[in-house]
Amino acid sequence: MKWTFVYILTFLIGLPANILAFFTFLRKVQRKPTPIDILLLNLTISDLIFLAVLPFKMKEATDNLNWSLPYYLCPISSFLFFSTIYTSTLFLTAISIERYLGVAFPIRYALGRRPRNAVIASCFLWLLGSLNLSIVYIVPYIPSSDNSSYSKLQPNPHLRICYDNFTVEQLNILLPARLELFLVLFCIPLLICCFCYINFIRILSNLPHLGRRRRLRAIGLAMGTLLVFTVCFSPYNVSHVVGFIHGNSEWWRHFALISSTLNACLDPIIFYFSSAAVRSAIRSCVNGLKEKIHIVECRSCCSAGPSKAEAYKETNPHSDLK
Repeated sequence: MKWTFVYILTFLIGLPANILAFFTFLRKVQRKPTPIDILLLNLTISDLIFLAVLPFKMKEATDNLNWSLPYYLCPISSFLFFSTIYTSTLFLTAISIERYLGVAFPIRYALGRRPRNAVIASCFLWLLGSLNLSIVYIVPYIPSSDNSSYSKLQPNPHLRICYDNFTVEQLNILLPARLELFLVLFCIPLLICCFCYINFIRILSNLPHLGRRRRLRAIGLAMGTLLVFTVCFSPYNVSHVVGFIHGNSEWWRHFALISSTLNACLDPIIFYFSSAAVRSAIRSCVNGLKEKIHIVECRSCCSAGPSKAEAYKETNPHSDLK
């Protein structure tokens, strides 16, 4: 399938970026935990779980949406895949609330700012996302009025389908559940994020002594979060509403789901604007990479002979002054 390329690109970009963010936030939380770092750490964990099950979707897309893996992996991978999409929206919303409270009520919020509250909130958000996506486990066991081998999503001798080709009885339960996901786990978080970041930027813009760089980081954080919601999550969640109105599972849902995978690539942008530690870690990695490239160039020139080595020194006169 064509969208296998999108899955592979997301995996190759998102995995190293999220691993870097994970260890950065983990070190910060171990040294001096703050609510924002705890929320960002949980968002990173959600992205890493998503990336861990993404190869199953790659395999499924490569096999033309046929499930050739052991069937017990279907509900497990589907649950983790879809639940982490929505836990990401919840943690992005929690981060927007934390940022807004920090600038709107700085003194009052600072007095009540406790890492324990962030831990409790994180546990609640994980539970909320998991309970809502438990429908993935329930739907395959809804009894059907026909005797089709697909009535319980069981593989037939010729084809295996994972969480698709639903019966009428299954759709009667699944479509209202999808509409609930759209309202509770997408619309409400999106409205909260818009309110928080619009006021967040408005308050910071009115501060006379705020530096231009910090103001741009605030705008980047807000724009990055809203970009994730609109580009990554909107198409897939809109398919819930269209499917509910039409009374079926829309054929283009697979294409809409592709945009949701880009979330694991775009979240590191939010990490960059949210955390000075992440920015420092990225700069260290870039500088280390530059040094390694410089060393390789020096060695290649030295091994190439005197003429090329001298030519390199002429074009790089300060290479020996280190």
